[in-house]
Amino acid sequence: MSTVPQPEAEAQRNVHLRLRVNGEEGEVSFAPYKTLLEVLREELNLTGTKHGCELGECGACAVLLDGEPQLSCLVLALDCEGRSIETVEGLAHGTELHPLQASFADLGAAQCGYCTPGILMTAKWLLEREPAPSRERIREAISGNLCRCTGYQQIFEAIEDAAQKMSGGAAAKPAPRMAAP
Repeated sequence: MSTVPQPEAEAQRNVHLRLRVNGEEGEVSFAPYKTLLEVLREELNLTGTKHGCELGECGACAVLLDGEPQLSCLVLALDCEGRSIETVEGLAHGTELHPLQASFADLGAAQCGYCTPGILMTAKWLLEREPAPSRERIREAISGNLCRCTGYQQIFEAIEDAAQKMSGGAAAKPAPRMAAP
């Protein structure tokens, strides 16, 4: 007798849900224990959301769930039916980058890029609520997103630049750079 699961048996154990991701609704089938991160990457091929620590400590997997930042490694995909999911793939409109994406590229805020999707989604959430956040507020908002490459200076500047672009110039002025000792 074979102990290898048969495709039919595997399909019967999967759940079948309608998920709304980046404004598009679709059916998806997955094992009920999978996290939203796993479903996005493995079932929907949306690999922009990164797989980092699996513990909710790094922020690389941040997405917007009903408009709020959530760590997709900690959310069961089963709990997402009927909810709006936004990933980094949904930021751009066709070939036009979102102002955050453009500012990150222009100001060198994405070094290796691994943390960037989670930071972009968290920054989008912040700027939708606070069009002209202070440097301190930006620092607080992205405090759950770890970056090991930039030292955060370019990230803060890129978010400030995007805020200014998005609000037509009403954003807070960037904080002055500290001189090297």
